[in-house]
Amino acid sequence: MNATEGLYPFNLTPEQEERARELHESSIIIDFLFQGPLSPKAIPDAVSEDIREACEPYREDPWTYSAMPSKIIHDMAARGEISEFKDEWYRSGITAGNRQLDVSSVDKILISMGDIQRQFDANDWLVKAVTAEQIRAAKASGLKAGIVTAQETDGLGKNLELLEAMYNFGLRVLQLTYNNQNYIASGCAEEANGGVSKFGMRFISKMNELGILVDTSHCGKQTTLDACRLSTAPVIASHTGVENIYPHMRCKSDEEFKAIAATGGVIGVFAMPWFVHGDPNDTTIEHVLDHMDYLVRLVGVDHVGIGTDWPMSDVAWSLVYFKEHIAPRIGFAKGDGPSTETVKGLEKYSYFINFTRGLVARGYSDEDVRKMMGENWLCVFEAVCG
Repeated sequence: MNATEGLYPFNLTPEQEERARELHESSIIIDFLFQGPLSPKAIPDAVSEDIREACEPYREDPWTYSAMPSKIIHDMAARGEISEFKDEWYRSGITAGNRQLDVSSVDKILISMGDIQRQFDANDWLVKAVTAEQIRAAKASGLKAGIVTAQETDGLGKNLELLEAMYNFGLRVLQLTYNNQNYIASGCAEEANGGVSKFGMRFISKMNELGILVDTSHCGKQTTLDACRLSTAPVIASHTGVENIYPHMRCKSDEEFKAIAATGGVIGVFAMPWFVHGDPNDTTIEHVLDHMDYLVRLVGVDHVGIGTDWPMSDVAWSLVYFKEHIAPRIGFAKGDGPSTETVKGLEKYSYFINFTRGLVARGYSDEDVRKMMGENWLCVFEAVCG
Protein backbone atom coordinates (compact mmCIF):
# COMPACT_ATOMS: atom_id res chain seq x y z
CA MET A 1 0.00 0.00 0.00
CA ASN A 2 1.44 3.39 -0.97
CA ALA A 3 1.61 6.30 1.46
CA THR A 4 -1.47 8.09 0.10
CA GLU A 5 -3.80 5.16 -0.62
CA GLY A 6 -7.15 5.56 1.11
CA LEU A 7 -6.43 9.01 2.56
CA TYR A 8 -9.67 10.99 2.71
CA PRO A 9 -9.32 14.57 1.32
CA PHE A 10 -9.41 16.58 4.53
CA ASN A 11 -7.05 19.13 2.94
CA LEU A 12 -4.60 18.99 5.82
CA THR A 13 -1.38 20.93 5.68
CA PRO A 14 1.88 18.93 5.54
CA GLU A 15 2.42 19.81 9.19
CA GLN A 16 -1.06 18.50 10.13
CA GLU A 17 -0.48 15.32 8.13
CA GLU A 18 2.75 14.67 10.02
CA ARG A 19 1.06 15.41 13.34
CA ALA A 20 -1.79 13.01 12.53
CA ARG A 21 0.64 10.28 11.45
CA GLU A 22 2.68 10.60 14.65
CA LEU A 23 -0.48 10.63 16.79
CA HIS A 24 -1.86 7.56 15.06
CA GLU A 25 1.37 5.62 15.39
CA SER A 26 1.97 6.48 19.04
CA SER A 27 -1.58 6.23 20.42
CA ILE A 28 -3.40 3.24 21.82
CA ILE A 29 -6.22 2.87 19.31
CA ILE A 30 -9.30 0.78 20.13
CA ASP A 31 -12.25 -0.09 17.92
CA PHE A 32 -14.85 -1.47 20.34
CA LEU A 33 -16.94 -3.06 17.61
CA PHE A 34 -14.22 -4.30 15.29
CA GLN A 35 -15.55 -6.60 12.58
CA GLY A 36 -12.16 -6.57 10.88
CA PRO A 37 -9.37 -6.66 10.06
CA LEU A 38 -10.54 -7.95 6.71
CA SER A 39 -13.23 -6.42 4.51
CA PRO A 40 -14.66 -7.31 1.08
CA LYS A 41 -12.24 -4.86 -0.57
CA ALA A 42 -9.27 -6.48 1.21
CA ILE A 43 -10.15 -10.09 0.31
CA PRO A 44 -8.79 -11.21 -3.08
CA ASP A 45 -11.42 -11.94 -5.74
CA ALA A 46 -10.11 -15.46 -6.24
CA VAL A 47 -10.60 -16.20 -2.55
CA SER A 48 -14.15 -14.81 -2.72
CA GLU A 49 -15.04 -17.12 -5.62
CA ASP A 50 -13.51 -20.16 -3.90
CA ILE A 51 -15.65 -19.41 -0.86
CA ARG A 52 -18.78 -19.08 -3.00
CA GLU A 53 -18.13 -22.51 -4.51
CA ALA A 54 -17.60 -24.07 -1.07
CA CYS A 55 -20.86 -22.57 0.26
CA GLU A 56 -23.10 -23.40 -2.71
CA PRO A 57 -24.22 -26.84 -1.40
CA TYR A 58 -25.71 -25.08 1.67
CA ARG A 59 -27.77 -22.51 -0.24
CA GLU A 60 -31.09 -24.12 0.80
CA ASP A 61 -30.33 -23.28 4.44
CA PRO A 62 -30.24 -19.44 4.56
CA TRP A 63 -28.73 -19.18 8.04
CA THR A 64 -25.88 -21.59 7.33
CA TYR A 65 -25.28 -20.19 3.84
CA SER A 66 -25.07 -16.65 5.20
CA ALA A 67 -22.79 -17.51 8.12
CA MET A 68 -20.36 -19.81 6.29
CA PRO A 69 -18.27 -17.25 4.36
CA SER A 70 -17.18 -15.38 7.48
CA LYS A 71 -16.33 -18.64 9.24
CA ILE A 72 -14.34 -19.88 6.23
CA ILE A 73 -12.46 -16.58 6.09
CA HIS A 74 -11.49 -16.82 9.76
CA ASP A 75 -10.48 -20.47 9.33
CA MET A 76 -8.29 -19.55 6.36
CA ALA A 77 -6.77 -16.65 8.28
CA ALA A 78 -6.00 -18.92 11.24
CA ARG A 79 -4.22 -21.31 8.87
CA GLY A 80 -2.21 -18.43 7.42
CA GLU A 81 -3.88 -18.69 4.01
CA ILE A 82 -4.98 -15.03 3.90
CA SER A 83 -1.96 -12.86 4.57
CA GLU A 84 -4.17 -9.77 4.47
CA PHE A 85 -5.59 -10.76 7.89
CA LYS A 86 -2.42 -9.66 9.63
CA ASP A 87 -1.41 -7.04 7.07
CA GLU A 88 -4.68 -5.11 7.28
CA TRP A 89 -4.69 -5.11 11.08
CA TYR A 90 -1.16 -3.72 11.25
CA ARG A 91 -1.79 -1.17 8.52
CA SER A 92 -4.87 0.04 10.41
CA GLY A 93 -2.86 1.02 13.47
CA ILE A 94 -5.60 -0.42 15.70
CA THR A 95 -4.11 -1.68 18.96
CA ALA A 96 -7.15 -3.57 20.24
CA GLY A 97 -10.44 -4.70 18.76
CA ASN A 98 -13.12 -7.09 19.85
CA ARG A 99 -13.35 -10.75 18.87
CA GLN A 100 -17.04 -11.60 18.94
CA LEU A 101 -18.74 -14.62 20.48
CA ASP A 102 -22.03 -15.92 19.05
CA VAL A 103 -24.39 -16.33 22.02
CA SER A 104 -27.54 -17.13 20.05
CA SER A 105 -27.59 -20.73 21.35
CA VAL A 106 -25.51 -23.01 23.58
CA ASP A 107 -24.18 -24.80 20.50
CA LYS A 108 -23.14 -21.50 18.94
CA ILE A 109 -21.43 -20.43 22.16
CA LEU A 110 -19.25 -23.54 22.15
CA ILE A 111 -18.46 -23.31 18.44
CA SER A 112 -17.58 -19.62 18.57
CA MET A 113 -15.44 -20.08 21.67
CA GLY A 114 -13.39 -22.58 19.70
CA ASP A 115 -13.21 -20.30 16.66
CA ILE A 116 -12.06 -17.31 18.71
CA GLN A 117 -9.52 -19.28 20.71
CA ARG A 118 -8.11 -20.63 17.47
CA GLN A 119 -7.42 -17.05 16.33
CA PHE A 120 -5.39 -16.43 19.46
CA ASP A 121 -3.61 -19.78 19.32
CA ALA A 122 -2.73 -19.53 15.62
CA ASN A 123 -1.39 -15.97 15.60
CA ASP A 124 1.52 -15.20 17.89
CA TRP A 125 0.98 -11.48 17.24
CA LEU A 126 -2.60 -11.55 18.62
CA VAL A 127 -3.21 -11.77 22.38
CA LYS A 128 -6.41 -12.20 24.35
CA ALA A 129 -6.79 -9.11 26.54
CA VAL A 130 -8.82 -9.39 29.74
CA THR A 131 -7.24 -6.39 31.48
CA ALA A 132 -6.29 -2.89 30.40
CA GLU A 133 -2.67 -3.59 31.25
CA GLN A 134 -2.58 -6.37 28.65
CA ILE A 135 -3.71 -3.86 26.02
CA ARG A 136 -0.97 -1.47 27.08
CA ALA A 137 1.56 -4.30 26.99
CA ALA A 138 0.45 -5.28 23.49
CA LYS A 139 1.03 -1.74 22.27
CA ALA A 140 4.47 -1.62 23.90
CA SER A 141 5.44 -4.96 22.35
CA GLY A 142 4.15 -4.29 18.84
CA LEU A 143 1.36 -6.87 19.24
CA LYS A 144 -2.40 -6.67 18.73
CA ALA A 145 -5.02 -7.31 21.41
CA GLY A 146 -8.38 -9.03 21.04
CA ILE A 147 -11.20 -8.31 23.51
CA VAL A 148 -13.81 -11.06 23.78
CA THR A 149 -17.33 -9.62 23.45
CA ALA A 150 -20.86 -10.69 22.56
CA GLN A 151 -23.87 -8.89 21.15
CA GLU A 152 -26.70 -11.15 22.33
CA THR A 153 -27.63 -13.25 25.35
CA ASP A 154 -30.33 -15.60 24.00
CA GLY A 155 -28.21 -18.74 24.32
CA LEU A 156 -27.68 -18.14 28.01
CA GLY A 157 -31.36 -18.45 28.85
CA LYS A 158 -31.44 -17.81 32.60
CA ASN A 159 -28.21 -19.69 33.31
CA LEU A 160 -25.95 -17.35 35.25
CA GLU A 161 -23.39 -20.14 35.72
CA LEU A 162 -22.95 -20.21 31.94
CA LEU A 163 -22.38 -16.45 32.02
CA GLU A 164 -19.64 -17.02 34.59
CA ALA A 165 -18.10 -19.74 32.42
CA MET A 166 -17.99 -17.30 29.51
CA TYR A 167 -16.31 -14.76 31.77
CA ASN A 168 -13.70 -17.37 32.69
CA PHE A 169 -13.10 -17.91 28.96
CA GLY A 170 -12.41 -14.19 28.61
CA LEU A 171 -15.75 -12.47 27.92
CA ARG A 172 -15.49 -8.85 29.05
CA VAL A 173 -18.23 -6.99 27.13
CA LEU A 174 -21.83 -8.17 26.74
CA GLN A 175 -24.81 -6.51 25.10
CA LEU A 176 -28.08 -7.07 26.96
CA THR A 177 -30.21 -7.68 23.87
CA TYR A 178 -29.91 -7.52 20.09
CA ASN A 179 -32.84 -5.49 18.67
CA ASN A 180 -35.58 -7.75 20.02
CA GLN A 181 -37.09 -8.88 23.33
CA ASN A 182 -35.40 -11.54 25.46
CA TYR A 183 -35.43 -12.64 29.09
CA ILE A 184 -33.32 -9.65 30.08
CA ALA A 185 -34.73 -6.62 28.32
CA SER A 186 -36.31 -5.00 25.26
CA GLY A 187 -34.30 -4.18 22.17
CA CYS A 188 -34.46 -1.11 19.98
CA ALA A 189 -36.77 -2.81 17.45
CA GLU A 190 -39.46 -3.49 20.09
CA GLU A 191 -42.31 -0.99 19.93
CA ALA A 192 -43.31 -1.78 23.54
CA ASN A 193 -40.04 -0.28 24.89
CA GLY A 194 -40.36 -2.49 27.95
CA GLY A 195 -37.05 -1.90 29.66
CA VAL A 196 -35.16 -4.34 31.90
CA SER A 197 -37.01 -7.33 33.38
CA LYS A 198 -36.74 -8.63 36.94
CA PHE A 199 -34.38 -11.32 35.71
CA GLY A 200 -32.50 -8.63 33.82
CA MET A 201 -31.89 -6.86 37.12
CA ARG A 202 -30.21 -10.01 38.47
CA PHE A 203 -28.31 -10.42 35.21
CA ILE A 204 -26.86 -6.90 35.33
CA SER A 205 -25.92 -7.42 38.98
CA LYS A 206 -24.04 -10.60 38.00
CA MET A 207 -22.24 -8.75 35.21
CA ASN A 208 -21.18 -6.11 37.72
CA GLU A 209 -20.01 -8.78 40.14
CA LEU A 210 -17.92 -10.56 37.52
CA GLY A 211 -16.51 -7.48 35.83
CA ILE A 212 -18.28 -7.59 32.45
CA LEU A 213 -19.09 -4.29 30.74
CA VAL A 214 -22.82 -3.69 30.21
CA ASP A 215 -23.33 -2.79 26.53
CA THR A 216 -26.62 -1.13 25.46
CA SER A 217 -25.98 -0.57 21.75
CA HIS A 218 -28.96 -2.51 20.31
CA CYS A 219 -31.11 -1.92 23.40
CA GLY A 220 -34.33 0.07 23.49
CA LYS A 221 -34.46 3.48 25.13
CA GLN A 222 -36.00 2.31 28.40
CA THR A 223 -33.58 -0.61 28.58
CA THR A 224 -30.65 1.79 28.22
CA LEU A 225 -32.00 4.09 30.90
CA ASP A 226 -32.79 1.17 33.22
CA ALA A 227 -29.31 -0.31 32.73
CA CYS A 228 -27.72 3.00 33.63
CA ARG A 229 -29.89 3.20 36.77
CA LEU A 230 -29.33 -0.40 37.83
CA SER A 231 -25.64 -0.94 37.07
CA THR A 232 -23.12 -0.15 39.78
CA ALA A 233 -20.39 0.05 37.13
CA PRO A 234 -20.02 2.21 34.01
CA VAL A 235 -22.39 1.39 31.15
CA ILE A 236 -21.44 1.72 27.48
CA ALA A 237 -22.90 1.80 24.00
CA SER A 238 -20.11 0.21 21.98
CA HIS A 239 -21.58 1.16 18.59
CA THR A 240 -24.38 3.62 18.01
CA GLY A 241 -25.18 7.03 16.56
CA VAL A 242 -26.97 10.27 17.35
CA GLU A 243 -30.73 10.22 16.89
CA ASN A 244 -30.82 14.01 16.56
CA ILE A 245 -28.55 13.79 13.51
CA TYR A 246 -30.16 10.78 11.86
CA PRO A 247 -33.35 9.29 13.38
CA HIS A 248 -32.67 5.59 12.93
CA MET A 249 -33.77 2.96 15.47
CA ARG A 250 -30.10 2.11 16.06
CA CYS A 251 -29.29 5.66 17.11
CA LYS A 252 -29.86 6.95 20.63
CA SER A 253 -31.40 10.00 22.26
CA ASP A 254 -29.69 12.76 24.20
CA GLU A 255 -31.34 11.40 27.36
CA GLU A 256 -29.67 8.01 26.86
CA PHE A 257 -26.28 9.56 26.11
CA LYS A 258 -26.41 11.69 29.24
CA ALA A 259 -27.40 8.65 31.31
CA ILE A 260 -24.49 6.60 29.93
CA ALA A 261 -22.02 9.41 30.54
CA ALA A 262 -23.33 9.85 34.08
CA THR A 263 -22.28 6.27 34.88
CA GLY A 264 -18.76 7.04 33.68
CA GLY A 265 -19.42 5.16 30.46
CA VAL A 266 -18.34 5.68 26.86
CA ILE A 267 -20.33 5.94 23.62
CA GLY A 268 -18.79 4.46 20.48
CA VAL A 269 -19.87 5.91 17.13
CA PHE A 270 -20.37 3.41 14.34
CA ALA A 271 -19.41 3.67 10.66
CA MET A 272 -22.48 2.00 9.17
CA PRO A 273 -23.63 4.13 6.24
CA TRP A 274 -27.32 3.28 6.65
CA PHE A 275 -27.38 4.45 10.26
CA VAL A 276 -25.48 7.75 10.25
CA HIS A 277 -26.69 9.51 7.09
CA GLY A 278 -29.68 9.54 4.77
CA ASP A 279 -27.86 8.29 1.66
CA PRO A 280 -25.82 5.10 2.25
CA ASN A 281 -24.25 5.48 -1.19
CA ASP A 282 -22.85 8.89 -0.30
CA THR A 283 -21.90 8.57 3.37
CA THR A 284 -18.42 9.79 4.21
CA ILE A 285 -16.22 9.73 7.27
CA GLU A 286 -17.20 13.38 7.73
CA HIS A 287 -20.74 12.20 8.57
CA VAL A 288 -19.32 9.81 11.18
CA LEU A 289 -17.21 12.62 12.66
CA ASP A 290 -20.35 14.78 12.85
CA HIS A 291 -21.82 12.26 15.30
CA MET A 292 -18.63 12.33 17.37
CA ASP A 293 -18.62 16.15 17.41
CA TYR A 294 -22.22 16.19 18.61
CA LEU A 295 -21.44 13.83 21.48
CA VAL A 296 -18.40 15.83 22.53
CA ARG A 297 -20.58 18.92 22.78
CA LEU A 298 -23.33 17.02 24.62
CA VAL A 299 -21.49 14.85 27.16
CA GLY A 300 -17.82 15.80 26.89
CA VAL A 301 -14.80 14.33 25.15
CA ASP A 302 -14.13 11.80 27.94
CA HIS A 303 -17.23 9.82 26.96
CA VAL A 304 -16.72 9.46 23.19
CA GLY A 305 -15.05 6.63 21.28
CA ILE A 306 -15.24 4.56 18.10
CA GLY A 307 -17.05 1.27 17.45
CA THR A 308 -17.17 1.05 13.68
CA ASP A 309 -19.10 -2.25 13.23
CA TRP A 310 -18.33 -1.98 9.50
CA PRO A 311 -17.05 -3.18 7.10
CA MET A 312 -17.36 -6.90 7.84
CA SER A 313 -14.78 -9.65 7.45
CA ASP A 314 -16.90 -11.07 4.68
CA VAL A 315 -17.27 -11.16 0.90
CA ALA A 316 -19.53 -8.92 -1.16
CA TRP A 317 -21.90 -11.58 -2.50
CA SER A 318 -22.50 -12.89 1.02
CA LEU A 319 -23.35 -9.42 2.33
CA VAL A 320 -25.91 -8.92 -0.45
CA TYR A 321 -27.48 -12.27 0.49
CA PHE A 322 -27.53 -11.29 4.16
CA LYS A 323 -29.36 -8.05 3.43
CA GLU A 324 -31.99 -9.78 1.33
CA HIS A 325 -32.58 -12.93 3.40
CA ILE A 326 -31.30 -12.54 6.97
CA ALA A 327 -31.47 -8.89 8.07
CA PRO A 328 -35.31 -8.76 7.98
CA ARG A 329 -35.43 -11.80 10.30
CA ILE A 330 -33.38 -10.16 13.05
CA GLY A 331 -35.25 -6.89 13.39
CA PHE A 332 -34.05 -4.74 10.50
CA ALA A 333 -36.57 -3.18 8.13
CA LYS A 334 -36.49 -4.61 4.60
CA GLY A 335 -33.70 -3.00 2.61
CA ASP A 336 -32.25 -1.32 5.69
CA GLY A 337 -28.67 -2.58 5.54
CA PRO A 338 -26.25 -4.10 6.17
CA SER A 339 -24.98 -4.74 2.65
CA THR A 340 -22.01 -3.74 0.52
CA GLU A 341 -22.06 0.05 0.98
CA THR A 342 -19.20 1.51 2.98
CA VAL A 343 -18.35 4.88 4.45
CA LYS A 344 -16.09 6.81 2.08
CA GLY A 345 -12.79 7.00 3.90
CA LEU A 346 -13.28 3.66 5.66
CA GLU A 347 -13.65 1.15 2.84
CA LYS A 348 -10.86 -0.88 4.44
CA TYR A 349 -9.55 -1.03 7.99
CA SER A 350 -6.13 -0.05 6.70
CA TYR A 351 -7.67 3.40 6.16
CA PHE A 352 -8.35 3.84 9.91
CA ILE A 353 -5.89 6.73 10.12
CA ASN A 354 -8.66 8.81 8.54
CA PHE A 355 -10.28 9.01 11.97
CA THR A 356 -7.14 10.57 13.43
CA ARG A 357 -6.71 12.82 10.42
CA GLY A 358 -10.35 13.91 10.59
CA LEU A 359 -10.14 14.78 14.28
CA VAL A 360 -6.98 16.78 13.63
CA ALA A 361 -8.76 18.56 10.77
CA ARG A 362 -11.58 19.49 13.15
CA GLY A 363 -9.22 21.18 15.56
CA TYR A 364 -9.03 18.71 18.44
CA SER A 365 -5.96 18.74 20.67
CA ASP A 366 -3.56 15.81 20.79
CA GLU A 367 -4.93 14.82 24.19
CA ASP A 368 -8.53 14.79 22.97
CA VAL A 369 -7.63 12.86 19.82
CA ARG A 370 -5.90 10.19 21.91
CA LYS A 371 -8.93 9.95 24.19
CA MET A 372 -11.43 9.40 21.39
CA MET A 373 -9.14 7.08 19.45
CA GLY A 374 -8.76 4.67 22.35
CA GLU A 375 -7.86 6.01 25.77
CA ASN A 376 -11.51 6.50 26.77
CA TRP A 377 -12.21 2.84 26.02
CA LEU A 378 -9.07 1.83 27.88
CA CYS A 379 -10.18 3.78 30.95
CA VAL A 380 -13.69 2.32 31.10
CA PHE A 381 -12.32 -1.18 30.39
CA GLU A 382 -9.90 -0.79 33.29
CA ALA A 383 -12.61 0.56 35.60
CA VAL A 384 -14.87 -2.46 35.04
CA CYS A 385 -12.62 -5.33 34.00
CA GLY A 386 -9.34 -4.49 35.71
